[in-house]
Amino acid sequence: MANRFMTAQSTVEARHWGKPAIVTLAAMAALAALTGDAAARQARPAPPTEATAPREAGEPIMAIVSIKTQQVTFYDSEGWILRAPVSTGTKGRETPAGIFAVIEKDKDHHSTLYDDAWMPNMQRITWNGIALHGGPLPGYAASHGCVRMPYDFAENLFDKTRIGMRVIISPNDADPVEFSHPALFVPNAKAVAAAPARAEALVREAEEAARTADEAKKAAATAAREAASLTASLRKLEGLKARADAELASADKKLAAANTDQAKAQASEQREKAANKAAEAGTQLDTAKADAKSKLAAAAAAKDAIKAAQTRKADTAKAASEAKLALEPVSVYVSRATQKLYVRRNTHKQWPDGGEVFDATIEVPVTIRDPDKRIGTHVFTAMARNDAGLRWTAVTIENGDDAKNALDRIAIPQDVLDRIAPTALPRSSIIVSDEPLSRETNYRTEFVAVLNDQPQGGFKMRRPTVVDVPVASGNDWGNNGFGFFFQPNWNSQPGNPRPRAGQNYQPMQPRWW
Repeated sequence: MANRFMTAQSTVEARHWGKPAIVTLAAMAALAALTGDAAARQARPAPPTEATAPREAGEPIMAIVSIKTQQVTFYDSEGWILRAPVSTGTKGRETPAGIFAVIEKDKDHHSTLYDDAWMPNMQRITWNGIALHGGPLPGYAASHGCVRMPYDFAENLFDKTRIGMRVIISPNDADPVEFSHPALFVPNAKAVAAAPARAEALVREAEEAARTADEAKKAAATAAREAASLTASLRKLEGLKARADAELASADKKLAAANTDQAKAQASEQREKAANKAAEAGTQLDTAKADAKSKLAAAAAAKDAIKAAQTRKADTAKAASEAKLALEPVSVYVSRATQKLYVRRNTHKQWPDGGEVFDATIEVPVTIRDPDKRIGTHVFTAMARNDAGLRWTAVTIENGDDAKNALDRIAIPQDVLDRIAPTALPRSSIIVSDEPLSRETNYRTEFVAVLNDQPQGGFKMRRPTVVDVPVASGNDWGNNGFGFFFQPNWNSQPGNPRPRAGQNYQPMQPRWW
């Protein structure tokens, strides 16, 4: 009753105050609404904006995309250099969180999936269609799985990056932090200094071995042709000798059967001719047999020589390729899911269908302590040289163990360390993850791995890349030392303890050579 009265009384008073009072009440309501909006804006983080570090920028080593804050940050060896807002995949077409690298660049790319849509300054990170590129930014996730960047930003960035630059797509904000650990590669200064000259010498040796193998092949072919020709001549002479012997035997019979002086004289003359003919055929046959014996021996020796030359060619080519790869940053991926360690290095061999070929000759089992315990996903990157060898950073994008404990749990095989650590260079990396490699990891990628517990709509909707596995031809040292032919790959990835959408890495052949 009192409430109703107060309400009625307020109405009467408002009528009595007239129009000015009503305006005042409206203004108060508007002010309250504005105050509420301001509080809400204060609670929300400011939207990301483009920014450039206040120093001279070096070459970008990595890019980190935050899906949460819709921002990308590029880093050189000294820290961040560029930041910009992005638009990642919308709901149902989400950009996959995970580990990637730039595998192809196209200044004026048009989509083959979405009605020839313009995607300028495209930097591809998977062959099934995920990329960084210029595009409209509405202020929220709106793409079909790619990472859109501001048009001008993407254009200015395009010429600054290189194939192999690390791209980390994180569900949340992530930053590289300075990091050191005994498991990180410590290069040998003498080995690093000697590597270029060693590679050059081994390339020359491999080229000489290839020429020697070609010459041995030609010599073997010539010897084989000569031996085959002599074998045919030998068979012909053997036939002639047999006929001459038969004629001599016939002449002997006629001479023995002759019973007159005239018949004996004729038979004797025929026998002499037959004997001379048989003797000449025998001499020719003996000479041909001796010649054939030497030619057959030469052909056998040439055959052995070509085997030795081909073996040396393969051995020197392998040594030369290892020496050339030692001049490249090395990337290592350790998967708890498969209990394997994988190594990738860029050969810089251009592939006709786009991109560059990555060497994958090292793929070995690895021991991980407490293999049933989550380890997280961590990226350790050699940013620059320092007095200790290399200065490293760590980026964690999925929780599990912390970065130090993750490395503590891994025992990298010593023979692998011996092959890659002495000449490890800046931009080298070690990735440790619970995840297996994605099936998008192939001969034209470094590593592709997506976080299984994050949305992958933009990844799943794309048709997976189907490739044949290239292996070295063994007959083509040219083109910077890598010659390949295709071999269908029917292997499947074993040892995956839990299903992962879009995950089915096809192992590479164990050796190129």
